[in-house]
Amino acid sequence: MASHLFCGRVNLNILREAARKDLREFLDKCSGSKAIVWDEYLTGPFGLIAQYSLLKEHEVEKMFTLKGGRIPSAAVKNIVFFVRPRLELMDIIAENVASEDKLQPREFHILFVPRRSLLCEQRLKEKGVLNSFTNIDEYILDLIPYDGDLLSMESESSFRECNLENDQTSLYHAAKGLMTLQALYGTIPQIFGKGECARHVANMMLRMKREFAGSNTQILPVFDTLLLLDRNVDLLTPLATQLTYEGLIDEIFGITNGYVKLPPEKFAQKKQGEGGKDLPTEPKKLQLNSAEELYAEIRDKNFNAVGAALSKKAKIISAAFEERHNAKTVGEIKQFVSQLPHMQAARGSLANHTSIAELIKDITISEDFFDSLTVEQEFMTGVDTDKASTYIEDCIAQKDPLIKILRLVCMQSVCNNGLKQKVLDYYKKEILQTYGYKHILTLKNLEKVGLLKPQSTMRNNYPTIRKTLKLWMEDANEQNPNDISYVYSGYAPLSVRLTQVLARPGWRSIEEVLKMLPGPHFEERQQVPTGLHKKRQPGENRTTLVFFLGGVTYAEIAALRFLSHMEDSGTEYIIATTKLINGTSWVKSLMDNPEENLP
Repeated sequence: MASHLFCGRVNLNILREAARKDLREFLDKCSGSKAIVWDEYLTGPFGLIAQYSLLKEHEVEKMFTLKGGRIPSAAVKNIVFFVRPRLELMDIIAENVASEDKLQPREFHILFVPRRSLLCEQRLKEKGVLNSFTNIDEYILDLIPYDGDLLSMESESSFRECNLENDQTSLYHAAKGLMTLQALYGTIPQIFGKGECARHVANMMLRMKREFAGSNTQILPVFDTLLLLDRNVDLLTPLATQLTYEGLIDEIFGITNGYVKLPPEKFAQKKQGEGGKDLPTEPKKLQLNSAEELYAEIRDKNFNAVGAALSKKAKIISAAFEERHNAKTVGEIKQFVSQLPHMQAARGSLANHTSIAELIKDITISEDFFDSLTVEQEFMTGVDTDKASTYIEDCIAQKDPLIKILRLVCMQSVCNNGLKQKVLDYYKKEILQTYGYKHILTLKNLEKVGLLKPQSTMRNNYPTIRKTLKLWMEDANEQNPNDISYVYSGYAPLSVRLTQVLARPGWRSIEEVLKMLPGPHFEERQQVPTGLHKKRQPGENRTTLVFFLGGVTYAEIAALRFLSHMEDSGTEYIIATTKLINGTSWVKSLMDNPEENLP
């Protein structure tokens, strides 16, 4: 069922099974029939851990979304609330409990995810309902396995909390999640990091390890190295438009908890015996992970290489179906029939991805997409970053989506180590006059996190960083890549370049550049219990866990997978993050009223 979680070097299904075991234990505490009332945000992450069938086995008969008023009637003994520790959710729960029918007594339980909160319990007490709960517990869901090489905490506002609100709760959860990983996969001997948040997480991990010194895990280490990277060490990468197949699906349609919702008309079924089509009205929902053979093959390709890959696959599938004409004997026919389900699934998969590729192509061949990309690449290569961009001015004049404007302005600022005061003031004035003065708080937030800032007297370090780390590669090979820069058609993500240099030849070779980037860089060693030192076989790759604090994009993930598959890399990468992001969702998380101004 979760075969995609143990197809890689590290069996992430172990982590999923541990999470499922904890969930079963909690459900069994509430004996009898149950209805779960979900905090809507949690349904996606929980779907990656447990399907409805598991809940059903433990007497869950109904499921509702947490809403004000009365809980819909259900003939069950227990009502279980699955919620994040948020005060506004406690008010809704209190309303639910208070409006409950007294003639039909039921037991109430709360499961806080990922941690219990005294503040929330205090709020329930103030509302007079705390004593109505039989069980108040926590479900520690820190790192969720997404794919064979990918873990995410799905903490929706981690970057904002750490860099804007000075709230380091998500960093504590990251450290706890890493401790859970070490309990299941052994101590990680080497820790490297870059950035303030990385330093905090490493310090918390080392302190937790000292506090639990007696419970040393007797497991042969699976990971050789942990690399902790702050998102604000590389602010540029998420702002750029991702150009891999998976990255573009996320940019255009948005991938949530491994699912994408697509416009239904491209997926209409032809009516039998008629030329017409049944036009569906519901969005087409598809699950995206490496369990699907074709998706695993094309997800990390530059979009310009996807068409050829789909065409090649179509020929292979067509040839396989033609084989039926060659089947003469009963044995041959039987063999063909046994392969039929797999072939039909492959044909369905090909049809889906051909439709998705067509939807994406409609956008990527547009003049608007090309112009925007050209301006991004000019900023990255240092062309005209010092003056107001006529393209950005035109976009504002046409009242293009505000997020698009903010991504471009922030990108220009980051590539130029800030904007001249005159240029910055001009952009701000244009944005506020066109989109409304309510966005003054958003602009303040972007300044506070360093995405938008006035130029200081210090020289711009970006050209030096770009040159030293080879962040821009002319003539990047999109069809048969030989460098990570293919994921942005020329730009190599700074975060992944740092990862690549760490593996070989090591960070000492770029000491000067590291000093130019924000936050400290450090190295720590953890003592591995005696007798558990890993003996590497000749030719065996090292395994590095790269943890992005503040979010990671699908293009960065593709670049790390590319490094894993390079013959001479010597390192295989597993990726962990606080959240899977793209430029739009990331900038949106920093806005103060995002819902009013999205495309």
